[in-house]
Amino acid sequence: MELDDLDTAILRELGVDARRTNRDVAAAVGVAPTTALDRTRALRERGVIRGALLDVDLAAIDRPVQALVAVRIRPPSRRVIEAFRTWVAALPETVGVFVTSGSDDFLVHVAVPDNEHLYAFVIDRLTERPEVADVRTSVVYEHLRNPVVVPPRRGASRAAARRPGPRGAGRP
Repeated sequence: MELDDLDTAILRELGVDARRTNRDVAAAVGVAPTTALDRTRALRERGVIRGALLDVDLAAIDRPVQALVAVRIRPPSRRVIEAFRTWVAALPETVGVFVTSGSDDFLVHVAVPDNEHLYAFVIDRLTERPEVADVRTSVVYEHLRNPVVVPPRRGASRAAARRPGPRGAGRP
């Protein structure tokens, strides 16, 4: 999906604060409010903008301990994977779920009140599931996020594909 410089600028401005008024966005990107509104609507219709999220301070709601829990499922069938994904995503401790490749099937981001709750989540909830073959837990010391995600510069990915790999090896 091609995005031009104006689309990218609008995404950048809304990424900083999705609650900004259309008039503010238009002024920041240097276009008329009607142009900014039309472009923002088009980005929504194309599915580029899917909504706006609330950024909650987890410590302020008594969930200061975060962890990433790697989970391996057995047997690795579509039915088992999808059922686990649905179940774990609905748990109140779950902040996010990544379905992954490699040795782990899932990476579950959780936020809980303390280490005792984290232990109970992993031992009493996850490992009690018959399809859970293995879990590895990593406590998150600090979670930094880039608030603004924009597409790469046009042509950058095509140029990278043409660039030779290590030691001059060509790419197929």
